[in-house]
Amino acid sequence: MASLALTHVPSSSQPTSPPTKSFPSRKHIKLKHDGTLPFHGFPQRDDVVKWTSSISRHCRNGQLSEALMAFFLMRSANIEPNHVTFVTLLSACADFPSDAFGLGLAVHGYICKLGFEDRNVALGTAVIDMYAKCGDMDSAEKVFHQMTCANLGGLGHGLWVHRYVLVKDFSKNVRVNNSLIDMYARCGSISLAAQVFEEMHNRSIVSWNSIIVGFAINGYAAEALEHFTLMGKAGLQPDGVTFTGALTACSHAGKVSEGLQCFDKMRKVYGISPRVEHYGCIIDLLSRTGQLDKAFKLIKRMPMKPNEVILGSLLAACRVHGNVVLAERLMGYLLELKPDSDSNFVLLSNIYATHGRWDGVGQVRKAMKKLGIRKRPGVSSVEISGTVHEFVAGDNSHSYSDDILNMLGQLTAELKLYGYVPEVTTGGSEND
Repeated sequence: MASLALTHVPSSSQPTSPPTKSFPSRKHIKLKHDGTLPFHGFPQRDDVVKWTSSISRHCRNGQLSEALMAFFLMRSANIEPNHVTFVTLLSACADFPSDAFGLGLAVHGYICKLGFEDRNVALGTAVIDMYAKCGDMDSAEKVFHQMTCANLGGLGHGLWVHRYVLVKDFSKNVRVNNSLIDMYARCGSISLAAQVFEEMHNRSIVSWNSIIVGFAINGYAAEALEHFTLMGKAGLQPDGVTFTGALTACSHAGKVSEGLQCFDKMRKVYGISPRVEHYGCIIDLLSRTGQLDKAFKLIKRMPMKPNEVILGSLLAACRVHGNVVLAERLMGYLLELKPDSDSNFVLLSNIYATHGRWDGVGQVRKAMKKLGIRKRPGVSSVEISGTVHEFVAGDNSHSYSDDILNMLGQLTAELKLYGYVPEVTTGGSEND
C-alpha cells in the first residue's frame, strides 16, 4: 500500500504557498476494544463505494477530521481510493479554504504520487477549483498548464481560455466573464461559474441571466431563485431569459405556487408576453407535481401551438402518474406534429404495459408497423478529446466498457444511499 506522506508535486505544478504539509500518521487511528479497525466488517472487495460514501457524508456535514479519518481507515483496510474519493475530499477543502488548504495540498500530493491527476478530467478540475477557492491562483494556473486541452475535451478548451483571460488581464471584461459563466455552466462546472460571477465587479443583465439559468439547468433551484431575488435588489429588471431560468428552477424544485406567481409577475408586473419556453416550464412544473389535468388545460389555452417537447413531457408524466386516458389524447396531438416519432409510440406502449393493457400494446405495435416506424435503439454520447463516443444499451464493445460499468455501478450505489429505487416495467416492453 502506498505511503500517505506528501510527495513533491512536479515542478511545473509545485504550489508556491503555503508550506508543504503531510498527512497525519496512521498511528493516531484508534482501534476498537477488540483490536480491530472500525468498519472492519465491510467486504474487502469492490468496497470503495461504501468508503467514499462515508467520506462524502462527513464532508457534506463539514466534518473534515472525520472525513480524513475515514480515508485513513479505508487505506488501512487495503481499499484503493478512486477519483471520486479524491474529488470529494478536494471539494470539501475548497468549501473550507481557511481551515483545509493544508489538507488540500496533501491530497494533491498524494494524487500526484498515484498518478491520478493526469488521466482524469474531473479530478484535475477539482484540484484547480481547490487552489482557486483557497486564493492560490498561481498554483491553479500551474496545475491547469500541466493538464493538456487534448485530454480535457470541451471543458479543457474553456479552461484554457479562462487561463488566457487571467494572463492577459481580461478578467474585468464583463462580456468575457459572461461567456465564462455560460461555458462553465453548460459543462456542468457550476461552482466555477459561480466563482467567476462572484468575482465580477460589474454585472450586466446577461451576467445575472447566465448564473440564474446555469444554476437552474444544473439542478440548483434554491441558488437560482436566490439570485433571481438578488438581481431585483441590485436594481436590474428581469427579461424573458431571466424568467426562463426562474421558472426552470421552480419546476425542478416542485415549487408550484412560486412558479405560478413568477409566471403571473412576468406578465402583469413586467409586461413580458410568455413565449413557448415559459409555458413549457409551467406545464412541466404542473406535470411533475401530478397536476396533469391543469397542465393539459393550459396547453389548450396557449396562444401558440404546443411543440413536441411540451406534449412529450406531459406524456411522460402520464406514465409516472398512470393517466392512460390523457396519454391517448396526447398521442393524437403528437401524431399531428411528428407522426414518425418512434419514442412517443414506445412511451405509450410502456404506459399500456405498466397497467396490463396488452391489447393497447398490440395496437401500438400494429400502428407502428403500418406506418413503417421502427424503434430506434437509445443512444447516449459523450465528447472526449474531440471524439464523440456513442453507447447503446447492452453494448459492451467499447474499449473502456469495464471501467464504465464499474462507474455506473458506483453511481447507482450512491443514488440508492439517497433513497433512489429503480423503476421496473412489467412485460418487458421497453426492450422489445
